[in-house]
Amino acid sequence: MASGNNKEQRAGQYIKQLAGYKAFIPKPLPPEPPIQLDKEALQLLSLADIALGRLDGLSEILPNPELFVSIYVNKEAVLSSQIEGTQASLIDVLAFESDAAEPENPQDIEEVVNYIAALKYGLMRLETLPLSLRLLREIHGELMKGVRGAERSPGEFRTSQNWIGGLGSSIETARFVPPPPVDMQNALGELELFLHQETELPILLKIGLVHAQFETIHPFLDGNGRMGRLLITFLLCQQKVLRQPLLYLSYYFKLNKQEYYSLLQNVRDQGDWESWIKFFLRGIYEVSHEAAENARKILRLREQHRALVAQSFPRSSGLAMNVLEFLYTRPIVSVKGISVYTKQAYANANQLVARFTEIGILREMTNRGRNRRFMYFDYLQIIAGDEVASVEYASERDGSHETTNSLKE
Repeated sequence: MASGNNKEQRAGQYIKQLAGYKAFIPKPLPPEPPIQLDKEALQLLSLADIALGRLDGLSEILPNPELFVSIYVNKEAVLSSQIEGTQASLIDVLAFESDAAEPENPQDIEEVVNYIAALKYGLMRLETLPLSLRLLREIHGELMKGVRGAERSPGEFRTSQNWIGGLGSSIETARFVPPPPVDMQNALGELELFLHQETELPILLKIGLVHAQFETIHPFLDGNGRMGRLLITFLLCQQKVLRQPLLYLSYYFKLNKQEYYSLLQNVRDQGDWESWIKFFLRGIYEVSHEAAENARKILRLREQHRALVAQSFPRSSGLAMNVLEFLYTRPIVSVKGISVYTKQAYANANQLVARFTEIGILREMTNRGRNRRFMYFDYLQIIAGDEVASVEYASERDGSHETTNSLKE
C-alpha cells in the first residue's frame, strides 16, 4: 500500500491561487499507486457482489417491476434531498403526487419531485446515449429546474470558483475548495475518459472512485451532492449490474453522514482511497441486502392482499385488484384519485375506498374532514418504517369506519 508523501498527494494536491486561497487539483483516475485490497476489502467486495446479484435476480421474478421501482425512486429522492437540507418526507411527497394534499413546504417538495424527474430522465437517455459530460449537464438541468439554485446556471458547468463550508463561511475559511474552472474542465475531461476506459478494476470499485472524484471536482454551482448520488444509480444500470434501479445509497450516506464526508476529505488530504472504498462497498452490501429483503416482504404482502381482495370483493374483484395494483405506485390516495383512476363515479369510488379501509388495506389519515387521504399502511411500513408509524390515523378514533361512506370530499 502507498505510504508517506507519495500517498498524501495520491488523489491530487492543493495549489495556491493568485487570490491567496488554496484549491485542490485532482489527479486523474485510477489512483497511483493502485488501490490495494486487503482481506477486509476483498470480503466486502465479495459480499457486495453477491447482495447485488440477489437483488438483481429478484427483479426478474417481480410480477411488475415498475410498481416496486416507483416507490424506491421516491424514497431515494427524499433521502438524497434531505442530505442537502430539505425537510420534505416520503409521506409529504406521496401525498403531493396523489393530489391529496397541499404541501406545507412546497419548495422542498419541488426539489424532491425534480430529483425523481432527473433520475427518470437520465435512465431514459441512457437507453440511447453513453454516460457523458453532455448527459450530466442535461440531467442537472432537470434537477435544478425552477427550484432553489435555479438561478445558478442549471445544466451548465460552473465558470467561477465555489467552495464547501458551513453557513457564512468564506473561501478563506472553507472546509474544501474544489479546482478552479480551468482545472475543473481538465478534471472533467479526464473523468469522462475514465468512465469509458476499459479497466481491470471491479465495476463496484470503479463506481466508488467515480463518485468520490465527481464530488471532489464539484463541477456545478449547486446540486453536486445530488448529482453525485444519481451518478451511482446511472452507472449501476449502464453497466448492467442492475436491470432495474432498485439500489440507492442515500439512506446509508445519510445514516453515516459525518463518516461519509470525512472519508471523502481523507481521500483528498491523505490519498486514502482504501478506507473510502471499504465504506462504499459496505454501503452497497447493506443497502442491497435490505432492498432484497424489502422486495421479498412486498411480494408476500401482495399475495396476501390479493387473496384478501378476492375474498372481500366477490362481485368486483377485477376492479378491486386494479385498485390494489394502483396502490403500489400511489400508496397515498384520495377518493377523487381513485375515482379518476378507475373511471368510476365518485360514489362508487367512495364505496371502494370504504371497503378497502374496512378490510384493513387502507387507513384514513387525519387532519381534515374534507379532501381525506388514505394510506396503504402495510406497504409503506415496509418502505418507510418509523415515518409511517408517526402518522395519525382516523381509524384510531371511535366510529371512523361508520362515517367513511357519508363524509364528502
